[in-house]
Amino acid sequence: MNQPGAIETVSTTQHQHAWRARFFTRLQRLRGLLLAKWWIPALGVALGVGIQASRSITEKPSYVSTGRMIVSMKLSIPEGQLYTEEMGNFLGTQAALMQSDVVIHRAHLLVIAQNPNFKPQPVSLKVTILPKTTIFLLVGTGDDPVYTQKFLQACMEEYANLKAEMRTQTSDKTLSGLSEEVESLRKELKQSSVQLEAFQGSNSVVVLDQQGNSAGNYLTALNQRLAGLKSELELLRTMSVEQTLERRQQGGGVLPAPEPVADVNNSASSSLSANDSSQNDYFKAKQQIALMEAQKQDWSEFLRPKHPKMVALDEDISRRRRLLGIFKDQSSEQLQTLQKTLELQIANMERDVREWDAKCLEISRKTAEYQRLKNDSQRVQGLYDRLLATMQTLDVNKQINPESVTIYEKATQAYPDRVNLPMKLALGAVAGLGLSLLVMLFVDRLDDRMASFTELQELFDEEILAQIPREGKAREVSGLPLITQNGSPHSFVEAYRNLRSSLLYMGNGSRPRTLLITSSAPGEGKSLTAENLGAILANTGSRVLLVDGDLRKGVLHSRFGLDAMPGLTEVLADGKPVRDVIRETTIPNLWLLPRGSTTHHSSELFISQAAADFLKNAAMQYDYVIMDTAPVMAADDVASLAPNMDSTIFLVRAEHTSARVARAALDILYQRRVKVMGLVFNAVRPTTADYYYSKYSEYYRTYPGKG
Repeated sequence: MNQPGAIETVSTTQHQHAWRARFFTRLQRLRGLLLAKWWIPALGVALGVGIQASRSITEKPSYVSTGRMIVSMKLSIPEGQLYTEEMGNFLGTQAALMQSDVVIHRAHLLVIAQNPNFKPQPVSLKVTILPKTTIFLLVGTGDDPVYTQKFLQACMEEYANLKAEMRTQTSDKTLSGLSEEVESLRKELKQSSVQLEAFQGSNSVVVLDQQGNSAGNYLTALNQRLAGLKSELELLRTMSVEQTLERRQQGGGVLPAPEPVADVNNSASSSLSANDSSQNDYFKAKQQIALMEAQKQDWSEFLRPKHPKMVALDEDISRRRRLLGIFKDQSSEQLQTLQKTLELQIANMERDVREWDAKCLEISRKTAEYQRLKNDSQRVQGLYDRLLATMQTLDVNKQINPESVTIYEKATQAYPDRVNLPMKLALGAVAGLGLSLLVMLFVDRLDDRMASFTELQELFDEEILAQIPREGKAREVSGLPLITQNGSPHSFVEAYRNLRSSLLYMGNGSRPRTLLITSSAPGEGKSLTAENLGAILANTGSRVLLVDGDLRKGVLHSRFGLDAMPGLTEVLADGKPVRDVIRETTIPNLWLLPRGSTTHHSSELFISQAAADFLKNAAMQYDYVIMDTAPVMAADDVASLAPNMDSTIFLVRAEHTSARVARAALDILYQRRVKVMGLVFNAVRPTTADYYYSKYSEYYRTYPGKG
């Protein structure tokens, strides 16, 4: 089972090979284009050199003046740090400013103003920066040496003036903005001073802090005492009478009251004093009862309960218990009175707390208001002082800050520009060559004629049966001779052998017996291919009938030195027997049926029953019937005849056949349900990268006698 990684690797390798083949094919096409159209680059070079030479002869002499400017040094003082420039692209910015339209226009005006007899003349200005320096080289080129020198000097001066104006304008704008801000701050400072004075006039600022401290301390003391009273009242409400009396007996009494509420506390103190005597009686009675209970317990050991002493002791205990209840009731009433007293104290103290809290808040508000007014006044005053100092420093900086770029060397006296004629001619030649190559590439992009096997594969999906090499130009004009075993070039013979092998082994099932050779247009080698294919097949011992089916302009008879008539026209039109018109050729096993008399009704003859009968009988008598016909786009003969043939071979001539025309011809054949076996790529340059037979000539030094 194939792994996905292996499949992907194979696909990538195939893509790389295809790309490499297209690349080398493109180079080969360009090489062929240069060999065929070599006169176009030569003409472009000649035109470029001629134009440059004529310009050098006719143009007026020009003069050059140079000058230099340098980035000046600056003293590092605080007053000189306010005016700064963007240093990231400083040199480029200054060079662009020197060549700006403003500087050039002002320079022309300055030259005319200083020299009224001068007229404005065009002068080109070029500014460069010397490598690894901060020096600007200014070069002026013009027709008048005096005007050129003065113009360059004026450019440097006007650049310096423009920089000074820009700095002055920036300073003036800054000062104007600062002045407006200072005036605004002055008004704000005056308003804050008036508000601060008005507050101080209505409030004693000196004693305000002391009042706030004393009021705060007193309020804190009131809150503490109020918390103690609330805690004591809560205890009285939750504890029983005995627990309360016990707590007071142990020394945990009510908190003493503060001085501001002395009247209420005096009544509470009197209640507490009376309560203390009741508490003492209560605890004394409780103690006596406990003693009597103990004495009763001791007497019970040796006295009976009815004993007079025991009865008297019980009565005494009962009396004291009743007295203890009275004491307890009195204490309960006193504690209730104490709770009410505490509630009055708490209410009175809460009122005092609210009053003092309001007083403290008022004092805090006034203190905060005073601090805010004071801080605002100080803030505005500080900002006002800083802006005044900045304005003074900016004014000083405007006077002492030097120019960032100054004139280093004045404009030199203009000298003639020594034109490098060989360099100009070389540039003209390069420009002409480049332009001519662009024209050639543009024309080549419009040309859809195929020059290589790879291009043919990219444009057509049909099988390519063989590549036939191109012979010399002289031989093409005079006509190539019929192929022979020993006399023809080996690559030519091997190409037709390759076509024969494709014919014998590429078909599915039985081999085609009737073959039609055609192309899209005249001059693509149909007749030559038909006769050579017939000769190659005849050399294998097969009986081959070569039929000239071009009834309009057929020439196969002349290739074999035979007469054209009678021929196929007489067979189809007059019913002449085929055996009477077939001719033997000089090649064994190869017979020729010439075209016969010319006719313009060949299409009607090919769709007749006579044509079908002829093909049927010929296929029965011969192993192969090869028919040469007219081009598809020239006449309807092929479209009428090809559907009756077993197979059709379509020729494409290298560097001659248009891809669009060939595709249209194939579409016509497919519409007629013609069986196109494949393409033959004819007249291929042997030097192309896709053609290999010519590279292995050592295999063809000797030929066998046959086949």
